[in-house]
Amino acid sequence: AEKLGDILEWKNITLRGYGAPELEAEPLLAWLDLYGSCLLPYVTDTTAILENAGQQGQAVMFEAQLGALRDIDYGIYPYTTSSQTLAAYAPIGAGLPGAKLNLVIGVVKAYSSCVGEGPFTVEMSGDEAEALRAAGGEYGAATGRPRRVGAFDIPASRYGVLVQGVDEIALTKLDVMAYMDKIPVCVAYEVDGVRTDRFPSGDELLRAKPVYEYLEGFQTDISQCRRKEDLPLAAIRYIQFIEKAMGCPIKYVSVGAERDDYLLMY
Repeated sequence: AEKLGDILEWKNITLRGYGAPELEAEPLLAWLDLYGSCLLPYVTDTTAILENAGQQGQAVMFEAQLGALRDIDYGIYPYTTSSQTLAAYAPIGAGLPGAKLNLVIGVVKAYSSCVGEGPFTVEMSGDEAEALRAAGGEYGAATGRPRRVGAFDIPASRYGVLVQGVDEIALTKLDVMAYMDKIPVCVAYEVDGVRTDRFPSGDELLRAKPVYEYLEGFQTDISQCRRKEDLPLAAIRYIQFIEKAMGCPIKYVSVGAERDDYLLMY
């Protein structure tokens, strides 16, 4: 209660400055008591738990959202989140700063999408964007707002693989590409008339233009495929093209929205 009172004292100064009603301690204490009791069973010493798990030879898996380009240090600042999104920070956040990651699986969509503002070199527009958006269900879950979409971006994805230290890739939403007769892939950028394979930074990224190659589309429903051999040849070639360009094996490929809608490439 004392700590809450100290915080409220400062917050109410701000609220008064904006002409907003001040907050009272009692309702907030009741709210904290209600939700605090729900969270209390899950508050523990994660460092001790994970250290014990490691000593007993148990596997520890970390899962995170947001890609490398949203990392506050290695992303497209200021269009980033407020923290680190790279795999290397997972043990730190979990309470094991010195832990070694034995396997990093990078989750990569078969095309590009973007939420929010910032440079998006491969962004589609008009009917082309709406077709991909509709096929992939690229609308905000809460707001229904259409997401920005585009072709697969090899320079950006390769940069992500590099800074994440990815060992193998899970390629998702390959089934979405089935409506395309030709599939565009951004293989490089052009900055001030000069072609580059690297992912540029700063003002260079704002001036970058995509260089595309077009691959044959597979134009068939692949949602029931559960083996590499079940995939159309054009789909396999698309996977292999991306794999070679990024220099990282694509082990998993998802072909539908359900948990079991995937196959192994190796």
